[in-house]
Amino acid sequence: MDTIQIFEAMILGVIEGLTEFIPVSSTGHLILARDLMGFKSTGNTFEVLIQLGAVLAVLSVYFGKLWHLVTTLPSSPRSRHFITGILVAFLPAVVIGVIAHDFIKEVLFETPMVICVALLLGGIALLIIDRIPSQPRYTDIESYPLSLCLKIGLFQCLAMIPGTSRSGSTIAGALLLGTDKRSAAEFSFFLAMPTMAGAFAFDLLKNYKSLNSADAVTIGVGFVMAFLSALVVVRSLLAFVSRYGFAPFAWWRIVVGSVGIGVLLALR
Repeated sequence: MDTIQIFEAMILGVIEGLTEFIPVSSTGHLILARDLMGFKSTGNTFEVLIQLGAVLAVLSVYFGKLWHLVTTLPSSPRSRHFITGILVAFLPAVVIGVIAHDFIKEVLFETPMVICVALLLGGIALLIIDRIPSQPRYTDIESYPLSLCLKIGLFQCLAMIPGTSRSGSTIAGALLLGTDKRSAAEFSFFLAMPTMAGAFAFDLLKNYKSLNSADAVTIGVGFVMAFLSALVVVRSLLAFVSRYGFAPFAWWRIVVGSVGIGVLLALR
């Protein structure tokens, strides 16, 4: 096994964990960092499969709440409503993800300019949305109306374009639909669980025959690093957002997108 490749997998795992749950596009950052380092993965599976490490970080932080939801499901209408809402929000990503999977992996994942433009435009949009004065109508994720959940799920599908950001599109959509910043970020956490687990399972099913032992090692290293770094983010993000909003992430996107566009144009 190439030591350099292991080190690169560690770096990419950290990038995945740090960026998955903040609205800056983990996939966009992974692809740009991958291309910069010259890292190669079979069928672009590494970038998708290590996301499960970040999912497990959410599961570990919210285990108590998840266990409560599961154990009270038969008796609590509130628990049933919340779980139904997450599944409703997840549904659009299932449909579009299955239909567009090959195009996303084979075309969009290989087009850095698309990623940089998405980072830039998404940053500008997030900055505008963050500054819009609002009086939130929805602040409790467990009582979000199912119609609201479906609309947020549709916004999440924008993240099929690398650089858009799954959490960014989900949070921005939720804010535009009348939620507060903290609950928008928290709902994004819960929606990430089935979405990213589903992407992991679907991608593994399509590509497992082409993977080898070397792929398994690099994916394992990236997985562990994604889990550890995502723990830090999940435990601190809600407090950060409540205090500072989403503007710092918006400016980061604008800077990274602008620099990326400049570099790509200079290399032509």
